[in-house]
Amino acid sequence: MIGKLYGVGLGPGDPELMTLKAYRLIQNADVVAYPTLEGGDSFARSIAADVIPNGVGEIAIHVPMSVEREPAQAAYDTGAADIAGALDAGKNVVVLCEGDPFFYGSFMYLFSRLADRYETEVVAGVTSVTACAAAVQKPLTARNEVLTIIPGPIGEDDLHARISGAEAVAIMKVGRHLPKIKKVLTELNLIQHAVYVERATLPVQKVMPLADVPEPAPYFSMILVTKGNDPWL
Repeated sequence: MIGKLYGVGLGPGDPELMTLKAYRLIQNADVVAYPTLEGGDSFARSIAADVIPNGVGEIAIHVPMSVEREPAQAAYDTGAADIAGALDAGKNVVVLCEGDPFFYGSFMYLFSRLADRYETEVVAGVTSVTACAAAVQKPLTARNEVLTIIPGPIGEDDLHARISGAEAVAIMKVGRHLPKIKKVLTELNLIQHAVYVERATLPVQKVMPLADVPEPAPYFSMILVTKGNDPWL
């Protein structure tokens, strides 16, 4: 009998934001798999650490931090092969994903390699975008507003154009791109409407006006921009 593959969203970091379904699947897993920075720890595993049963099989997928795609793709090839071996042995495999599996989630790369061969279920998780809005205590959008989600690594000209044409903005993956983002928002006279959130939902969470944020910023940080409109009032 072939095992079943689950891609399980864990939420942005606070273990209490895991869904009941995620909790149940992890507790009953034969094998858990998770991405980990090459030579480092796994953020996804740390979220679920208290739920993972003793003695369960574990597959760590060591993903190198590189701007080149090939090393990461090779890591997912290896991880998918290891997961396939467990599934072929009749074991159910739960892949742990911080946030949501299909929202900038690493599970998509495993899904593309395995879903055509194995029964697969994707379990949604609380996203970092909604977690940051809750931390800021300000709605992301209201009525007919359109939310634009922008990855921080895109080029400066593209960033400028996308923010300029947007109504409400969430900028993800800030990290080393903070100076560029600050520059663009200053040029657009929007920095006073921008709020910075770092490591949302974790005990070390920080929330502050973007203008007050020192450099550098961690990868797990986000900037929310509402352009001063308050349609919910």
